[in-house]
Amino acid sequence: MNQPLHHLQSDIGEAGHGYRGGAELTVVVPTLNEHANIGLLVARLHKVLAGVEWEVVFVDDDSTDGTILAVRDIAARDHRVRGIRRIARRGLAGACLEGILSSSAPVVAVMDGDLQHDETCLPAMLEIMRGGQTDMVVASRYQDDGRAESGLTRLRSNGSMLATRLAQWLLKTPIRDPMSGFFMLRRDIVDTVAPHLSRQGFKILLDIVASSTGLRIQEIPYVFGPRLHGQSKLDAMVVLEYAGLLVAKASGDLISTRFLAFGLVGFLGVGVHLTALHALLARGVPFAAAQTAAMFTAMAFNYTLNNVFTYRDLRRRGWRFLTGFGLFAALCSFGVVAGVGVSSLLYTNASRWWVAGLAAAAVGAAWNYVTNSAITWRTR
Repeated sequence: MNQPLHHLQSDIGEAGHGYRGGAELTVVVPTLNEHANIGLLVARLHKVLAGVEWEVVFVDDDSTDGTILAVRDIAARDHRVRGIRRIARRGLAGACLEGILSSSAPVVAVMDGDLQHDETCLPAMLEIMRGGQTDMVVASRYQDDGRAESGLTRLRSNGSMLATRLAQWLLKTPIRDPMSGFFMLRRDIVDTVAPHLSRQGFKILLDIVASSTGLRIQEIPYVFGPRLHGQSKLDAMVVLEYAGLLVAKASGDLISTRFLAFGLVGFLGVGVHLTALHALLARGVPFAAAQTAAMFTAMAFNYTLNNVFTYRDLRRRGWRFLTGFGLFAALCSFGVVAGVGVSSLLYTNASRWWVAGLAAAAVGAAWNYVTNSAITWRTR
């Protein structure tokens, strides 16, 4: 249960007065290849937050365009600017979480580094927080005069509306724009729910709201602007991660996003397994040999897809992809042996080949999930 806000008012002080003892507000900005936007955003923050004790924390997912170097160059001259470089970790939600937890300010704002979020909303959002009557302020594209169309293609705009309606229906979120990436809240709220938040995906606001109880939320309208530099980070994987987040929260976190992704890959792998097994049996290959070949085919498929999707934030590349597959194959060989043994006992005639195939797949999947999570894609 979240604590009341009376302590926040004493920390911040009366509206219109400067914060004493440190930053009143931390602005967290997750970045990936946003080099051209860093200086522009810092300049804008200086302009709109004049008179406020603030800092900005750029959390960079090891960009290849020198984003963190741009941050450090400014930070060397400006004590308000900090940078966190994340190695072998990816994902906007995880970056936001690390940035928020690195702050000591009582109030934290999250916004994108692509200049599509209207930074002039920050003073109004902070003033609302200072009033002590709300725990979170969300800049909404669907509130009164808010708009999203100017910064989104028609496809992305329609997709955003659909995702918003799904979140409102499935999770009963009390806000109009649970997909917003622009919001401000008490930092201690995140301290409380952090262990329950997903580090994958893009929509940390939805995760925070769904993981909390009794939040007092206020929305203000804003216009989602066009991107000036860089490219959108939205892709098909983000859409699937969002679907996984919805299911995870709807299940009360009994089903994790990663487990759901692993299960989806495994389901597809079963199809690959059965297809290969049927094709080999049709060509007269003995069952044990066909089953072994089918399981290794499915294993290669599962490894590749899990590396790209399920363990996206821990993805193995280059030589590590090959060594990872070698490790994966060695560990899964135990599952292959057990699966072939079980299925051989069940296999009696051609009409039941699929039953034996499913049994082998189930045995192999159980072993594979444990070894994948604990060894192959362990947190480095």
